[in-house]
Amino acid sequence: MHDTLSRPPFDTELSGFLDALHARGPFRFDPAMLPRMRQLDGTEAELDARLAARGLERHARTIPGYLGDPITIAVIQRTGRTGTAPVFLAMHGGGMMFGHHLGNLESYDPLLEHDAVLISVDYRLAPEHPDPTPVEDCYAALLWTAAHADELGIDPERIVLVGQSAGGGLAAGTALLARDRRGPAVFAQILVSPMLDDRDATVSTQQFDGVGVADRDFVRTGWSAYLGDRRGTDAVSPYAAPARATDLSGLPKTYVDCGSAEVFRDETVAFASRLWASGCDAELHVWPGAFHGFTSMQPDARISHVAVAALADWTARLLQA
Repeated sequence: MHDTLSRPPFDTELSGFLDALHARGPFRFDPAMLPRMRQLDGTEAELDARLAARGLERHARTIPGYLGDPITIAVIQRTGRTGTAPVFLAMHGGGMMFGHHLGNLESYDPLLEHDAVLISVDYRLAPEHPDPTPVEDCYAALLWTAAHADELGIDPERIVLVGQSAGGGLAAGTALLARDRRGPAVFAQILVSPMLDDRDATVSTQQFDGVGVADRDFVRTGWSAYLGDRRGTDAVSPYAAPARATDLSGLPKTYVDCGSAEVFRDETVAFASRLWASGCDAELHVWPGAFHGFTSMQPDARISHVAVAALADWTARLLQA
């Protein structure tokens, strides 16, 4: 931990949560924790009941993933929906090592307000399934979604990739794969505090070493699980670590955000700047004093309301254009 390195302060509403977290002592990730961390909070029946209370229904599907191996997706939409809708293809967070396609679905509420369809991908996890399996699973889900547009009642010209944290990196990698392989058209991408760069070389990685949520040590562990000994070397693909892409031209309209007080800040800002330099349409928000995952961990904080509203506004403008 770099005690002498200056860093931006945490938002005062959010700092109480961090104080309580740090009072438990330093967090050190152990692979033995993974089985518990991969468990879904509550049962699927309880999840379906929560969705139903919001007027939504879920259907599970098994589709071909990377190399044809089966993966699961969840198709979530308004009960009784008819007509053709845009679709949000979502990749969950979890440092590439945990997370679930049915976890934290409430965070997608601003998207589902537009009578859209949400497809959440259960990509396979590292370290059991290292690169390229997770991003290739996500690309396979994009292929399947576009091919089944009529069956799903979605508009294949309005497929939006969505990802949070590790899922943000996977969404960006999927967009690069779709561009380079001339795959299905991607209408837009939403990258929330994305995990983009394995090289551990930014100022923000040093500032948030042993402090905050998803700190430097945790992120290193995630990249090592995903990339193994290739982490930080020249042998890493831009589809695995999109910050390494030398050409960002031709990527879709992008919403990207992060907190000023989180480890992914600098790679997120750099990625947005390079999108603009490549002539792409990007909207960047850096939320002052916000730590990683603040909108889900502290949803009632004022800065969380502002961040959620900004994404909802951008999405409304996207779909009404």
